[in-house]
Amino acid sequence: MWTVIYIAPTAKQADHIKDKLTEEGFLVKVRQARGAKEQFEILIPETELDEGQEVLKDILHSSF
Repeated sequence: MWTVIYIAPTAKQADHIKDKLTEEGFLVKVRQARGAKEQFEILIPETELDEGQEVLKDILHSSF
């Protein structure tokens, strides 16, 4: 099952995070958030959630 790990405010930020998570070996999907034109959900498999959250923290702290 896929789980939302982050909601990005722009498509550019969503693509950046997707690329970084993919480089780290995660399977990643991006989809437009329901009811929001400019928000994008970043999803990873539920089985990778804990590790994915740790990597996401590093990505967010180093990039933004």
